[in-house]
Amino acid sequence: MVEIKTNVPLLPLRGLLVYPEMLLHIDVGRERSIYALEEAMKMDGFIFLTTQKDTRDEDPTEDELYTVGTYAKVKQLKELKNGTYRIMIEGVCRATYTEYEMVDLYPTVTLTLQRDEVDMTPQLEAEVRVLNQYFESYGKVSQRISKETIESVASIKEPGRLADMIATHLPLKLAAKQKVLEMFSISDRVKWMTNRLASEQEVIRLERRISKRVKEEVEATQKEYYLREQLKAIQKELGDKDGKSAEIVDLEKRIEEADMPEHVSEAAYRELRRYEHIPQASAESGVIRNYLEWLVTLPWSVATEDTLDLARSEEILNRDHDGLEKVKERILEYLAVRQMTDSIRGPIICLAGPPGVGKTSLARSIAESLNRHFVRISLGGVRDESEIRGHRRTYVGAMPGRIIQGMKKAETTNPVFLLDEIDKMSNDFRGDPSSAMLEVLDPEQNANFSDHYIEEPYDLSNVFFLATANDISTIPGPLRDRMEIIQLAGYTEMEKRAIAINHLIPKQLQEHGLTKAQVKFREDAVEDIIRYYTREAGVRNLEREIANVCRKAVKQLVSGERKSMTITTNTLSNYLGKRKFRHGLMEEQSEVGVATGLAYTQVGGDTLQIEVALSEGKGKLVLTGKLGEVMQESAQTALSYVRSNAENLHIDPKFNEKTDIHIHVPEGAVPKDGPSAGITIVTALVSALTNRPIRRDVGMTGEVTLRGKVLPIGGLKEKSLSAHRAGIRTIILPYDNERDLEDIPESIREELEFHLVKDVKEVLSLALEA
Repeated sequence: MVEIKTNVPLLPLRGLLVYPEMLLHIDVGRERSIYALEEAMKMDGFIFLTTQKDTRDEDPTEDELYTVGTYAKVKQLKELKNGTYRIMIEGVCRATYTEYEMVDLYPTVTLTLQRDEVDMTPQLEAEVRVLNQYFESYGKVSQRISKETIESVASIKEPGRLADMIATHLPLKLAAKQKVLEMFSISDRVKWMTNRLASEQEVIRLERRISKRVKEEVEATQKEYYLREQLKAIQKELGDKDGKSAEIVDLEKRIEEADMPEHVSEAAYRELRRYEHIPQASAESGVIRNYLEWLVTLPWSVATEDTLDLARSEEILNRDHDGLEKVKERILEYLAVRQMTDSIRGPIICLAGPPGVGKTSLARSIAESLNRHFVRISLGGVRDESEIRGHRRTYVGAMPGRIIQGMKKAETTNPVFLLDEIDKMSNDFRGDPSSAMLEVLDPEQNANFSDHYIEEPYDLSNVFFLATANDISTIPGPLRDRMEIIQLAGYTEMEKRAIAINHLIPKQLQEHGLTKAQVKFREDAVEDIIRYYTREAGVRNLEREIANVCRKAVKQLVSGERKSMTITTNTLSNYLGKRKFRHGLMEEQSEVGVATGLAYTQVGGDTLQIEVALSEGKGKLVLTGKLGEVMQESAQTALSYVRSNAENLHIDPKFNEKTDIHIHVPEGAVPKDGPSAGITIVTALVSALTNRPIRRDVGMTGEVTLRGKVLPIGGLKEKSLSAHRAGIRTIILPYDNERDLEDIPESIREELEFHLVKDVKEVLSLALEA
């Protein structure tokens, strides 16, 4: 029978529910519930009870309540000392609520009452009898329900109430009890409870069977072991294998999928059989488990397909790097040969140069251009051979070496593998890691690289190895012999400017949340940062100074001082302070005994003034300016040449008997050395001894012999750029360096006048004024 009730107060229940004709004591403490209860007492004590879905909600909304609940009557009400109420409530019938509404701090609903209407058919009567039988047998099996309860339940004549009462005595979760409450059909309710009783009885029988088996297998005092065995028995009953068996099945499957070489696969299966028979509590079990995990996770046959598109590769290299033409050319040559033969082994290239010239980023670009995975390991400070070859498995905490670890990280057999700072490996009593690297980098051996931990040969022949070094002189000869050395001498000022404009400034603007409209860098300001605030071969400090400008710009923008700004040479000092460095400039006038040399340093090219002063004495030679051994020898050689050719140079042959000579190179705190100052020192000596000025617009570089021959030098490109920057337009250089002129940018070459000389006499005729 269906009946409608309106404006019925609603009382939400937490963690329990009430069935029709069921008596229950409830404590009511929430403010909203107390208001609803007080209103219900004004309406003959009738109230609607429904369960909230989440017991943690203090004030559940309409969506957080079940729509089906119980229409009930408050039989007793008692106020407790803490302000809460304890009530005895009796369920009347099932009900479904609609039109949820908050009225005066409590919710009211419109109810559709669902009273049980019994039509006792033979079918239903049979189902009720079966239900009673199942409940009686459940009570006997479970031993949780008393005989009096079973008899009391059996005396209930109404089928619907019978099913509800049985539901209260079963260990059902709240959701299952709610499901029973939502069954308006008496027949469905009786059938569901019958099935549930049958299921509960089967669960109890399984529990007892499992418990019996466990008790037979373990001693009563071994509680922890008992619990583990009980879990194992439960898993077996459910059809699952025990934990280790499942792990062995998983490892076996992964070995099959790893596509290992046959000899490696055989070794893996052999270790798996050992692992299967060793107790899990054994220490060796963990060792074998880790070993198998390494074997199945290493890439044995997975390889990426190379993208052999020269145009695309060249575009990527030019996009990421300005300059470095020789390096790019070597990479493109490799790609061209690979495209032609499709069988070349991976080369071992060592990029050598000062910090910050882009060695690591160049390696990343190579990987992208080849469409290969990139992996990098740092070798700085490595002094243990096992770091390369791995540890023996018998050692505690043994692991593979860094090469195998890198291959696991790469996940392919043909990555671009960067060995960073290979020149900083050292050795001690634990072995020589550089010797271990010989096998890695030798194309004749690395197809069968042996790691002490893995033990089985691993093929490294498809890996494109790249190494980086700052100083190749510290790399042992045999290791250096296995690598193709490509020198990155550093960036020219023009290249640094291009890098700053195309890469560094956009990157720093983005990292600091700035736009090009807010902060603009003029090219002359960038040049000043390069010249006067940094002195390096790379661009790391340049990037730091640009970031410094951006930080100060952000501060001004955020504080409202400026809305936008343009960084110029005039405003640069406001952001970076006073200039930190000075670059050599051409002398204002030609002077006696002062020659301008061109030097090559770790931070690029620079001009070098060499001064000679004469004084009365006994032929003593004084050298100052913190000169290295090579420059000291150049000075001695220059003086010997001048003494032996004094008459031809119109110099008093006995000048050394009565004249002390002081040769000085300014900035004495800066170490200076190199084999290219010979002709500069000779020119300064002859100028001082003949009192003839040296042309201020002439720069020179070259070593000299005792016979006056001019020997070739290196770093011509950097030296020429420093001369151009200083305003020098005439450069004297060794004849044998003619082949290096093409390395100088054409725009610079057109503005300079080069004189190729073979003998010091040619140098003097060009450099000394008449």
